[in-house]
Amino acid sequence: MFQSKARSLRRLLRCKHAAVSKASCSRLVLGIETSCDDTGAAVMDGSGAILGESLHSQKEVHLRTGGIIPTVAQQLHRENIQRVVQEALDRSGVAPAELSAVATTVKPGLALSLAVGLEFSQRFVRRHNKPFIPIHHMEAHALTVRMLHAVPFPFLVLLVSGGHSLLAVARGVDDFLLLGRTLDEAPEDLVARRLSLRKHPRCATLSGGQAIELLAKDGDRRRFGFRTPMGQTTDCCFSFAGLRNQVTMLIKKTEAEEGVEEGTLLSQVSDIAAATQHTVASHLAKRTHRAVLFCKANGLLPADNPTLVLSGGVASNQYIRRALLIIAEATGLRLLCPPARFCTDNGPMIAWNGVERLREGRGILPPGVDVSYEPRAVLGLDLTAEVRAAAIRVPSIRMKIPD
Repeated sequence: MFQSKARSLRRLLRCKHAAVSKASCSRLVLGIETSCDDTGAAVMDGSGAILGESLHSQKEVHLRTGGIIPTVAQQLHRENIQRVVQEALDRSGVAPAELSAVATTVKPGLALSLAVGLEFSQRFVRRHNKPFIPIHHMEAHALTVRMLHAVPFPFLVLLVSGGHSLLAVARGVDDFLLLGRTLDEAPEDLVARRLSLRKHPRCATLSGGQAIELLAKDGDRRRFGFRTPMGQTTDCCFSFAGLRNQVTMLIKKTEAEEGVEEGTLLSQVSDIAAATQHTVASHLAKRTHRAVLFCKANGLLPADNPTLVLSGGVASNQYIRRALLIIAEATGLRLLCPPARFCTDNGPMIAWNGVERLREGRGILPPGVDVSYEPRAVLGLDLTAEVRAAAIRVPSIRMKIPD
C-alpha cells in the first residue's frame, strides 16, 4: 500500500515539475504489445513519460527451438500477459480506473500472438469501461522517435523489422505514404541458422541478427563479394531472397572445401557474417537514397532540416545505422534513431502511439466494439507503383562504412 502511494506521489510530482499541461499529465494510456515473441506493457502520461513498464522476452525459448514457433509463442503470451500488465500498472502507481484508454497492437504480426493481446485487452476495457485504441505495429515503430525528440511531420522513416520492413513518409499520426516494402523475407536469422551460429560460444544467447553483427566485427567483408539485391530495379522495395541464396551457395561450397558436414561451424564464419551484413546495409541504404530523391522531386519533405528516422528491431544494428548516416549526410537530412531498447518490440511505443491518437481523437473506440486482428496490414497509402514509374537512378555513393 505504501509503495503504491509513493509511486502515485512521484507521478504527481513529475507532472507538477514538468513543462506540460495538467490535461496532458492526466491523460494516461496503457499500451500492450504481443505482435510476435515479446509480451510488453507500459503506462504513459500525455507528456510521454513512462510511468511503469514490464517486458517478458521469449528469446531463450525460441533460440532452443531454432526459431519462433507460433503455438509456443501464443502459449507463452497467455502465461505471462496478466503478470506483465499488472507489473506495469503496479510500477506506475496507476489504477485501471485512472486510465484514459488502452492501446494494443492488432496488426500486423503473428496471428496467434496478436490474438492473445487483443482478447486480453478487450476483456480489460470492458471490465473497466475504458476506450480502446487499436494500434498498427509499424505505425508505432515509426512514431517512437516523437516520444524522444520534437520531430515535426512530415519526415521519412525506414522501418527495419524483419519481414515487415518498409520506407514511408509520415505526414501525420495516422497518415503515411508507403514508398517501399519488403517483398519476401529477412535474411539474417535464416543465414545465422544456416551458419549454425548457436554453436558459436559467443552467440549461444543471441538472436540471428545480433550474432551476425557481433561476428562481423571480427570479419573481413571484402573476402566475399555478394551482389547487392535488386540493383537494376528502380523502386524502393526490398528483397533478400537472392542474398540468402548467394550465402547458402557459398556455405555449401565452403563446407565441401573444408570437408565438413552441414551444421559445422566454418573457419570463415566471421567473414561470411561481415559480407552478409555489409550487403544488407548497402541494399537498405540504396533504397533509402532513392526514397529521399523521390521525396525531394515531389515536395514530400520540408526544405529546411528534413529528417530521416531509422527504427524497428534491426535498426539497433550499429553498422546499418552508420550506412544510413552516410546517405543522410550526402542528401542533407538529419538521421534520428531511437535507443536500442525502443527499437525492439516494447510496451512504451504502443502506449505512445495511443497517446498521440488520443490527443488527436483518431481511432478511439468504445469498449464494446469488436475488433479483429490482422496478420498482414499495409501502412498508409501505397505509392510503390508511382516510385517505380519515376525510375529514379541513384548516383553512386561510396559506402565506406567505418567498422
